[in-house]
Amino acid sequence: MLFGRKTEPGEFEAAAMPHMNDLFRTACGLLGNRTEAEDLIQDVYLNAWRSFHRFEPGTNCRAWMFKILFHRLHHHRRKWYQMRLLREGEEFLEENLPATEPIPEKISDKAILAAIDKLAPEFREVLLLADVEEFAYKEIAAMLDVPVGTVMSRLSRARRQMRERLTEYARDSYGIANVRDEKKVEAAL
Repeated sequence: MLFGRKTEPGEFEAAAMPHMNDLFRTACGLLGNRTEAEDLIQDVYLNAWRSFHRFEPGTNCRAWMFKILFHRLHHHRRKWYQMRLLREGEEFLEENLPATEPIPEKISDKAILAAIDKLAPEFREVLLLADVEEFAYKEIAAMLDVPVGTVMSRLSRARRQMRERLTEYARDSYGIANVRDEKKVEAAL
């Protein structure tokens, strides 16, 4: 190794493999496709293995792996966007037009996941890292290469959008009005 340290056999597996399930769950949540998530995680682990000589033992390997995940994810999205621009015609529209689903009787995980999927990618990333993976704001900021204030702002906006979407869902599906709306109506009377 020109720059870095000499690694011991099995050191990568011991440090990186325990985080695979968390990385995979996050990739599935961000991509919405299990097969693409598997491919992305394979790419993440290949990149991590190649650059493991630069990893500093004693630091947060989980955060390091998530940082690699987001770098590879952004690369994946750029590649997907370029491919999407190349495809045209009715086939592309048929594949990507959302189908309308019947309104369910009760709120489900699927409805919550759908609300998460509607978030802009930068909001969804921060929401999943903070509320699902329970990373600290500083760790998220380091992973995404943004200031801590940006993380806090994106998380606040993501949570507000989730609240609005799920409130709208409850109102439309169950006839449950927002408590604030009811108080406004009562005050007007």
